[in-house]
Amino acid sequence: MDLFSYNMERQLEKEAPLAERMRPKNLKEFVGQNHLLGEGKFLNRAIKGDRLPSMIFYGPPGTGKTTLAMIIANTTEMNFEKLSAVTSGVKDIRKVTESAEEKLKMYGRRTILFIDEIHRFNKSQQDALLPFVERGILILVGATTENPYFEVNKALLSRMTVIQLEPLKDEDLKLLLSRALKDSRSGLGKKDVKIDEKAINYLVNIADGDARTALNSLELAVLTTPKDNEGKILINKEVIKDCIQTRGIKYDKSGDEHYDTTSAFIKSMRGSDPDATLYWLAKMIEAGEDPKFIGRRIIISASEDVGNADPQALNIAVSAFQAIDIIGMPEGRIPLAQAAVYIACAPKSNASYLGINNALEDVRDKKVGLVPLHLRDTSYNKAKELNHGVDYKYPHDYPNAYIKQQYLPNELKDKVYYNPTENGYEKNIKERLDSLFDKKK
Repeated sequence: MDLFSYNMERQLEKEAPLAERMRPKNLKEFVGQNHLLGEGKFLNRAIKGDRLPSMIFYGPPGTGKTTLAMIIANTTEMNFEKLSAVTSGVKDIRKVTESAEEKLKMYGRRTILFIDEIHRFNKSQQDALLPFVERGILILVGATTENPYFEVNKALLSRMTVIQLEPLKDEDLKLLLSRALKDSRSGLGKKDVKIDEKAINYLVNIADGDARTALNSLELAVLTTPKDNEGKILINKEVIKDCIQTRGIKYDKSGDEHYDTTSAFIKSMRGSDPDATLYWLAKMIEAGEDPKFIGRRIIISASEDVGNADPQALNIAVSAFQAIDIIGMPEGRIPLAQAAVYIACAPKSNASYLGINNALEDVRDKKVGLVPLHLRDTSYNKAKELNHGVDYKYPHDYPNAYIKQQYLPNELKDKVYYNPTENGYEKNIKERLDSLFDKKK
């Protein structure tokens, strides 16, 4: 490294964001993830024993994925290399793998390769790593905020251990903030900062388990607040609130948060919990989810989960979807909320849903029966010669517009697909069918 590069690195280190300056350098300084790093836990033992498998650190931003990689770099006696999937290509991978192979041949030293944002590597880039991981030339350590089971090649993933990191707990974030306020070398200890408890609690809450957000927001608040007459920097809740402005919702329209939040929304409607339904709806709206996507989920739930227990539910759901086109957002949130709450509060029945699924299963897996002669089309000249429509009984000619006759193919004539419940309006349907058929379905 030349003098200019050295000076640049020193300047970057000095001017780096607070979260970067306060990054732990060893396991003793690391905060959180006790399920992995507590005394005697797997990752703790693996790092201390320098016996690391190839693995992927998977978790939300600001939970310590890159920090753990840096601790490994400081701890291991193996060769350590680092690549970013954002800026590296196959050429960079080839350079690292050739060097790793050479070091293993000449010195018997294995190489740990850390790849940040590993999910950004395409298939060919991931494939380039596979033979070196498989042969043990490389110990691959990746970090990603995206679900590796979706984003990483199955062949590569099968040779790695997925280590899931969790959002930091409130007490962990408070400890990190306290350290930063006291640390005079890397933190804010020289600034004479006074921050009240409400401000700390608000910052911890809004950071939502993300250490980087908490620390960098604190630094911004300190740097933008003038000193009082006594030379102190006083930070209250309003200052923190002003520095953060808008809370960043963890939500990726093609990632885990999208699918998990959608699942929670649907299950809350199905589970008849209007409060949870509104919460997950609000999260999707705030995160910028397509309102038509939300509307389609409500329509599906109206039929799948409410069904004939309240036939009005489908009308309300479809109307809400149409209203989005008419009024747009943000006002569209109102009909969406009305429809979602209606679905959540309505009586539930999935009898129609189960019925069509069972019927489809028979159509796909069993012999497809012929249409009974009396039900066949009679609209063309030769139909009568083929006995089409013979002995068909027109229901409206009979009391209650009902006459017992066979409608299913012979092979399935006694099959029952629709079993109405006694929930809501469907109870009326059940009673009518039982009275018509003179038997309990």
